[in-house]
Amino acid sequence: MNQLRGKVWKFGDDIDTDAIIPARYLNTSDPRELAAHCMEDADPSFAGRVQPGDIIVAGKNFGCGSSREHAPIAVKAAGVSCVIAASFARIFYRNAFNIGLPIFESPEAAAKIQEGDEVAVDVESGTITNLTRNEQYRATPVPPFMQEIIAAGGLINYVARRLNG
Repeated sequence: MNQLRGKVWKFGDDIDTDAIIPARYLNTSDPRELAAHCMEDADPSFAGRVQPGDIIVAGKNFGCGSSREHAPIAVKAAGVSCVIAASFARIFYRNAFNIGLPIFESPEAAAKIQEGDEVAVDVESGTITNLTRNEQYRATPVPPFMQEIIAAGGLINYVARRLNG
């Protein structure tokens, strides 16, 4: 999983957890059901058009709002390979790693990447390449132990593997 590649879906600043997965769908924890409503209030067509491997790019404070894990679960289950944002709300940041969703902070990438661009992300180095515009940006690299959590599919799987060693 060193290289992620996909088409970009662009969102603005302060996309909260209610925009990611509206509260009216929180009566389930089924990832497929959550995926079917992912980003519904921000872009009603998103869940029906997103393709496996696509990438969300957003502005500052992505994932603000409540502490529900449903939000990153919905994003991951929708097939999104990673999220790039200028910044993340702290609780979304932690929940994303807990469930194995790669996220990358890069204000430059968030500002320059446009909807529909094709982007490649090198997970180890944090290098983001905009293949459409032939530009490169730097993201804060994900520490190796957090890369291991992502590779394991989330914190629970990571801990189980370590215990069963």
